[in-house]
Amino acid sequence: MARTNFDQLLQAGCHFGHLKRKWNPAMAQYIYTERNGIHIIDLHKTVAKIDEAADALKQIAKSGKKILFVATKKQTKEIIAEKAQSVGMPYVTERWPGGMLTNFPTIRKAVKKMANIDKLMQDGTYANLSKRELLQITRQRAKLEKNLGSIVDLNRLPSALFVVDVLKEQIAVREANRLGIPVFGIVDTNSDPKNIDFVIPANDDAKDSVEVILGACCAAINEGIEERKVEKADEKAAEAQAEADADEAKPKRQARKPRKEAEAPAAESVEAPAAEAPAAEEVAE
Repeated sequence: MARTNFDQLLQAGCHFGHLKRKWNPAMAQYIYTERNGIHIIDLHKTVAKIDEAADALKQIAKSGKKILFVATKKQTKEIIAEKAQSVGMPYVTERWPGGMLTNFPTIRKAVKKMANIDKLMQDGTYANLSKRELLQITRQRAKLEKNLGSIVDLNRLPSALFVVDVLKEQIAVREANRLGIPVFGIVDTNSDPKNIDFVIPANDDAKDSVEVILGACCAAINEGIEERKVEKADEKAAEAQAEADADEAKPKRQARKPRKEAEAPAAESVEAPAAEAPAAEEVAE
């Protein structure tokens, strides 16, 4: 069953591309026609590509890995933040910090610095600082929170990147390509899809368009997370049952040992008269 349909995407305006003069020829396969100087995207292909991307995202989430959402456009910031938070995934809505993936250890140090500032403020270490020094530290903390607060839980490189407007976020796409991280992207008619592993041809400027696509993808991610929880619960139940069966089997094994020991003296008592028989004959002679 498709996660979206033609009418839903049409109503959201996913079919509107850019002006014909701004198009990228590599997107020709996803363009249906041209109307009033604007390219129209083939929504039948968009539906198929959304399903393909959603299935792949579901498997990544099911394996317990992280997907980093990236969208720094003003009109898509709130949508990305809301959808990513709903599935517990990290996201970037402010300026992409160069080297965030290729120089990930440095980014982690900045995140730890933010945590250290919080710790020192709570234990009273900064209590004796002047107002000016305290204001500088507070401003530094606010800046770190704005740029990196949404990736605090990202302890390792993400397993995938979901990008809205791959042309604007080309630095993030390049870093992901360099590290071999698969890229999922909403690609408009003015963008190049060759560096995107999972292309979703659609309008990347309209708020409704981005929201409907993200809704379908995040629903798939949530399914993967729920299936992972069920599998873990089943594994724990199986382990508990195995331990219970092992505990029941232990008393039975211990009960068998005394029986063998009890049978041993009986065997000796049967053999004893046979050994004494010759001695009785000698006495008779």
